[in-house]
Amino acid sequence: MTTRYTTATLGALLMAGMLNAQGATGTTTVSVAIAAEASLNITTGSTALTTSGTTFSNPFTGSTSLTYKIRTTKVGGSGTITLKVTSDFSPANGPSVATPPTGGDALTYTCTLAAPGTACTGSLTSSTTASTSVGTFGTDAKSTSGGNTGTINWSLTNDPLYSTGSYSATVTFTIAAL
Repeated sequence: MTTRYTTATLGALLMAGMLNAQGATGTTTVSVAIAAEASLNITTGSTALTTSGTTFSNPFTGSTSLTYKIRTTKVGGSGTITLKVTSDFSPANGPSVATPPTGGDALTYTCTLAAPGTACTGSLTSSTTASTSVGTFGTDAKSTSGGNTGTINWSLTNDPLYSTGSYSATVTFTIAAL
């Protein structure tokens, strides 16, 4: 009888615990609005233009590297990367992007841009008054999560009118996504 009583008591206690245990569930809806975005990192903080020869026929050349991230709007989206010389070469008597010396010297560049970007076409002349193209992006363009790369290859005529010395100019890059 003791065994039955103990089993019956345990059974009753278990049933009472089950009756008192109550379960509940709930839900939530998680939503996110994802907008067009863009970021840019110029990975070459200082670009030295050098010439490989001693004659004036060889231009000064150098390269600037960049990494970009972009996401354009799924319908009708677009994006751009541009550059502008925001501070002309200084000090005086050297090259000038704003007013090239006699002979038409200019700071020109070509571009490469990893997909999904489309790089600028041909050789472009940089400017202190207007932004010029590095690349464009179309509708629903998406870079990799680590970013995509690009390169600006600069060229500056080696003009004998320049005075000797070191000269520098500041170039500002801008990225935009719609």
